[in-house]
Amino acid sequence: MTYQSYLETPIGYLRILSNGDGITEIKFQDTDGPEDPDIHTESARTQLREYFEGTRNKFDLVIQQDGTNFEHQVWNELTTIPFGSTTTYGTIAKKIGDTNFSQAVGNANGKNPIAVVIPCHRVIGSDNKLVGYAGGLQRKEWLLKHEGALLL
Repeated sequence: MTYQSYLETPIGYLRILSNGDGITEIKFQDTDGPEDPDIHTESARTQLREYFEGTRNKFDLVIQQDGTNFEHQVWNELTTIPFGSTTTYGTIAKKIGDTNFSQAVGNANGKNPIAVVIPCHRVIGSDNKLVGYAGGLQRKEWLLKHEGALLL
């Protein structure tokens, strides 16, 4: 069974999905839809609302995303990027074993199914430019500014 909640944010709606055991997806979209919430989607909605209100900078959710071992390695590394900070694809590649993995890290980052909570928006290009974000670069820029990591 899939459970679903929505949260309206300053940069669009977030659709929050759960399999009943944990959060499986959080993605940006332009509209909301029908809801069939559970305890996991409601907890995520509350914590995300607090994040957007500026009162939360860490999440405490049960996450159950599907992916390869390498993708999980990258996603786990993303969770170590502190609020208000950024890193690069190359830095993550080096941390997980090989600087030649930068492109693979970028691919895994792009497949992250848990927006905001698994902070793939905190990864920028080696030239400090905003590159690649499934939710759109304008959302990435907004999130980084919201966290105080991007002062343009």
